[in-house]
Amino acid sequence: MKKYFKQLLIIIFFTLLSQNKAISNEIYFIDFSKVMNESIAGKKAQDQLKNLFKSSDKKINDIAKKLKEEENKLISQKTILSKDEYKKKADVLRKKVFNLNKDREKAIKNIATKRAKAKDVLLEKLNPILGEYMEQKNIAVVIDKKNVLMGNKKFE
Repeated sequence: MKKYFKQLLIIIFFTLLSQNKAISNEIYFIDFSKVMNESIAGKKAQDQLKNLFKSSDKKINDIAKKLKEEENKLISQKTILSKDEYKKKADVLRKKVFNLNKDREKAIKNIATKRAKAKDVLLEKLNPILGEYMEQKNIAVVIDKKNVLMGNKKFE
């Protein structure tokens, strides 16, 4: 009985070892963030997003400067204006600041949405290329590098 048990364990061990070795040769990983940052299409999308961010940031900063000037002007007029008039102007200014913050959040969300769309488009265009490469190299699975805990560099 012990003899059969030992033989069974040896067979299971070598079967698992051979399966494990075969599977490991068919799983590769890709650094998608590197593709996003270093490919021509990725760089182009990154540049467009940076330009969009800069232009919206410039607009928001210009409005913020104007509001700051308006605040300073209002503070300097505090002694001249009546309390009710000062309060009304302060409330208007607060609303403008609130709207500016809302616009800033909207711009950030808009850029994040466009970034996600650009990533999806790039991935969509990358899929056929990866599929063809996988067929040529007999690769079963390609995983994004950020989801890999550890891996041999030769499978990257």
